[in-house]
Amino acid sequence: MEMRTHQTNFSTGNVYRNIMEVAVPMIIAQILNLLYNIVDRIYIGRIPEIGATALTGVGLCFPIITLITAFTYLFGNGGAPLCSMERGRGNEKEAEMLMGNTFVMLIGTGVILTVTGLLFYRPILYAFGASDVTFPYASGYIKIYLLGTLSVMVTLGMNPFINSQGFGNMGMLTILIGAVLNIVLDPLFIFVLHMGVRGAAVATIISQFCSAVWVLRFLCGKKAVLTLKKSAMIISGKRVKDIISLGMSGFFMAFTNSLVQIVCNATLQTWGGDIYVGVMTVLNSVRDIFTMPVQGLTNGASPVMSFNYGEKAYDRIKKAIKFITIVCVVYTFTGWGILKLAPEFFIRIFNNDPELLRKGVPALHIYFFGFCFMALQFTGQSVFVALGKAKRATFFSLLRKAFIVVPLTILLPYVNGLGTDGVFWAEPISNLAGGCACFFTMLATVLSELNGKTKPEKKRS
Repeated sequence: MEMRTHQTNFSTGNVYRNIMEVAVPMIIAQILNLLYNIVDRIYIGRIPEIGATALTGVGLCFPIITLITAFTYLFGNGGAPLCSMERGRGNEKEAEMLMGNTFVMLIGTGVILTVTGLLFYRPILYAFGASDVTFPYASGYIKIYLLGTLSVMVTLGMNPFINSQGFGNMGMLTILIGAVLNIVLDPLFIFVLHMGVRGAAVATIISQFCSAVWVLRFLCGKKAVLTLKKSAMIISGKRVKDIISLGMSGFFMAFTNSLVQIVCNATLQTWGGDIYVGVMTVLNSVRDIFTMPVQGLTNGASPVMSFNYGEKAYDRIKKAIKFITIVCVVYTFTGWGILKLAPEFFIRIFNNDPELLRKGVPALHIYFFGFCFMALQFTGQSVFVALGKAKRATFFSLLRKAFIVVPLTILLPYVNGLGTDGVFWAEPISNLAGGCACFFTMLATVLSELNGKTKPEKKRS
């Protein structure tokens, strides 16, 4: 049975409903996307005898995976909001050109990253904190994962263009296809075929390839409002500049996440050894679980805000900002409470090792302290990106991670004998300082622009 292709009209009706029509499928999609790596980690952590070590090894690959993701954000999250704005202005030809240029940049960068990664993965992994014990597991995973780089970039980089056209359910299916395949194939390759961590990587790249095929099939088909055409793939310097400029925020957010992971792993290796690198792998996984709904909501609101900004419907944008702020703060505060009450449960999802559990629980309490402040970063950042405020979005991406987390990760272990605890304290401090700075700057600058420039809302027909 064919799924109904529903398109949301961003210019009419209740703006909260518009957001949720796109956001709910995107939240589901974000959760499903998370399953790619989360399921890998769950199965890997349960490989008999070597689970904890193998999990630590795969955790060392996260900075490389995050870096690949950063480039998908650079182009996809830069091109899609611009595409929405042009649709809001009624300029669909320019919107298609932006999509075509984005696709070319994704493919070109994907080839470069694949070749570079395969040539230099060994020194990179050792630089990221690998030991002779964990390197075989890390290298076994990343060598295969890199072969799927093009699929990852097409899937994550072009899927925002499906969502930006109002086809939230189709965007969700992109991720659903890959996630379900990964869940099914992981135990087959890891346990039945006895491929271990290499099996997890094989399952992932097969799944990502199928998702990429789905994206391209939809964007080249008749159901899409904007289609991917060869004529739109002629590179324009101005378009490339505009896409990269707006995408820099998402790029730096992911890139600095990669940088933080590298610094954390290296510092923890120095102060605590392999076991603490494993703890950080688990904490990053738990954080991903809890932040995905927030990312889905803010990403879902982005095309709605971009479209209405293009139409100059500023009242609708203000309502959208209020809505996502309240929902994100309430959700993250609730998530913080759940983590306080059941820390062991979330660690046991990945591994039951008693030593990992003993060191992981106190680390989790520190790492997620004041978790609700992270919502302010996501909200402020998404508004800047949606409205094309590239410089501000980029600045606050860099502020939180590069200028706050990285220095604190290096310095805090020396303060008052904190040691490994200092590494975990860097995250909540950055959430408070960076999140508040980003959010309140957004309120002070964006709202002053929107006030007094209101276009009357369209009534639902």
